Amino acid sequence: MSCRKGGGGDRGKAMARPAPSDAPLADGAALAKGGRTSFLGFLLRLLARLPFIFIASRLYGAAPLGQFAYATMVVEFVAALALIGLKRGLAADMARGERPETHIIADGIALTMLLSALGVAVLVLFPVLMFPAGEIGLNDRLLALIVPAIVLSDLTLAALAYRLRIDAQVRARSVVEPWVLTLVAAALAFTAWKEDGLLIAYAASMVAAMLASVVPCWRLFGAVEGWTPSPRRLWRMARRNGPLAGADLVEWGTRRLDIFILGRFASAEMVGIYFAAQQLASLPQKIRSSFDAVLAPLLSQALARGDRVATAANLRQVGFWVLAFQVAAVLGLAFPGDGWMGLFGPAFPAGTMVMVTLLLVEVVASQASLAEAAMVYALPRLNFLLSAAAMLVQAALSLWLTPIYGGEGAALSLLVAVLLLACAKAVVLSRHLGASVLAWRWSLLLCMAPAALLGWLARGWPEWLMLAAGVPLILLAFGATLWRFGFLPADRLLFRRHPDPR
Repeated sequence: MSCRKGGGGDRGKAMARPAPSDAPLADGAALAKGGRTSFLGFLLRLLARLPFIFIASRLYGAAPLGQFAYATMVVEFVAALALIGLKRGLAADMARGERPETHIIADGIALTMLLSALGVAVLVLFPVLMFPAGEIGLNDRLLALIVPAIVLSDLTLAALAYRLRIDAQVRARSVVEPWVLTLVAAALAFTAWKEDGLLIAYAASMVAAMLASVVPCWRLFGAVEGWTPSPRRLWRMARRNGPLAGADLVEWGTRRLDIFILGRFASAEMVGIYFAAQQLASLPQKIRSSFDAVLAPLLSQALARGDRVATAANLRQVGFWVLAFQVAAVLGLAFPGDGWMGLFGPAFPAGTMVMVTLLLVEVVASQASLAEAAMVYALPRLNFLLSAAAMLVQAALSLWLTPIYGGEGAALSLLVAVLLLACAKAVVLSRHLGASVLAWRWSLLLCMAPAALLGWLARGWPEWLMLAAGVPLILLAFGATLWRFGFLPADRLLFRRHPDPR
């Protein structure tokens, strides 16, 4: 998929070179507004997700949590296959303006539901893909039926994001989904359905999130009029989004391959401990993904008009915001790591080193993901090849290190792979745009120093005091230093109620 459209020679030359544009200024305001809304969603999701891990680990145990992690990973993989890249590709299709938006959405729904039905059939016929160990009952097979709900939710949220309606994503993904998951899991822990409680809670949360996504999409776009299904049109959509689908699947696989390989070599209890560490460590990743919904439409529109200056500026700005928040999360989680993992039960502090390694993974991976956000539109095939190469590196390292070192080996393999991927994508995209997309600023080291020193000194405190007082002090020290010495005026747009792009 190319970002350029056909046209005369002059137009092609204009698009081939970056030109000064006011777009970065206006886009900065849009990014700040969408980023604030999405970051609020991240905080809301955090408040619900951590209680779920606490409930699942304390009331159900590490082994059931490991089985839950593996089964839902397979279900979400099938959903990602069925989505065929439209989570991000839908914005590019709608930006072309060739057909009514409702018709494009309807095509996307028809295509993904057909693929979802195929995926459901495979999982129902071969449930061992979801549950590689133990007996498989009817309820286990029925988990596959949740795939269409996941796909429909993601697709309608992508359509809403094109119109910059990020509030719907916040409600669906940050309020409805995690709180339904948490409350249903807590309620079922004291019933006869406890054995399947986590999976039932997961299915309920996905259905609730689907309803919270479809309803606002229907209200915004209205009913579809004059649309008829066309196999040829659906095939063109699938083929056009093929490179993007490949990149999405490779990125998704890179982030789940560790659990898959660990599940083949380790016990369900070890997988459960790794999953808990992963959930804590994924908080920085959720910070990055909170900007996805607003960033994708702006990037696709900037590239469609050939404005490479705006593209690079948007990536640098979002990259720095993400990096600043992620560093704060890493400082607050890494130093009191034993205390955080101990909240889930006495067996879980064994995963502290895994959590620290995965925290570093998320910081590095976010920069690769931000570069990919533009490459999927500008250099889709090269983006796919780089991601696939990184996944092969991870697979080779994981198969070597995981049987020897367990969870630590799986996490280290992932870290090496994403580090290589982030460097490669940043270099390639910078050359293509003719401008740097690197978000790192050396002032961050200065801002990290006081917080890191405080965290190191507080390691000798009792765990309860470290969590109750040490973490807030670490975050306060970093935040104050960052605001004073690290933020430029453009960075502070994120914290203004009504940012002025001028």
